[in-house]
Amino acid sequence: MIAEHIRDASATAVVFGFFASGWFGWAQEAPPRRWPPFLGAGSVLSLLTAVAGGILTWRRWSDPTAFDADTSRAFGVVVGIEFGVAALGAGLLALRRRRDLIPVWVALVVGLHLFPVAALIDYPLVHVVAALVTAVALAAVPVARARAVAVSAVVGLGVGAVLLAAAVSSLVIALVAY
Repeated sequence: MIAEHIRDASATAVVFGFFASGWFGWAQEAPPRRWPPFLGAGSVLSLLTAVAGGILTWRRWSDPTAFDADTSRAFGVVVGIEFGVAALGAGLLALRRRRDLIPVWVALVVGLHLFPVAALIDYPLVHVVAALVTAVALAAVPVARARAVAVSAVVGLGVGAVLLAAAVSSLVIALVAY
């Protein structure tokens, strides 16, 4: 589960922490009455983890990284495709008046895009995150319907929790190696 490069682990804490906060925020669109304090705490913890990862990344900026010219270019292509596919699907869902499914679509695209990202940066933890985020996306609609909860709440909480756990794990990996 350990990244080959410590700087990549700390930078992963930044990215996953930042996006976990966003997913916890998306879950607040229409959560059950008791969820907002927990979602708010998740957002705060996510941002604190991102800041801690950012400080550690800054301190280790000159350390080796998996990103070279080829890896950076491939990463850019993967992320570009992710954004394009996510936007296209979200637009189509909006046109079909199924805005409630947009967070599920985005989560599915995010989960699937993390598989090639994990291979590019050679970080096994990201494969686990990819599988879990994809699973959350696939389970969100049936779980939301079974519990009579907004789909955005289910997918936001699930993806936020996965990303926060991975951000904290990456931060710990970077700190232990520091």
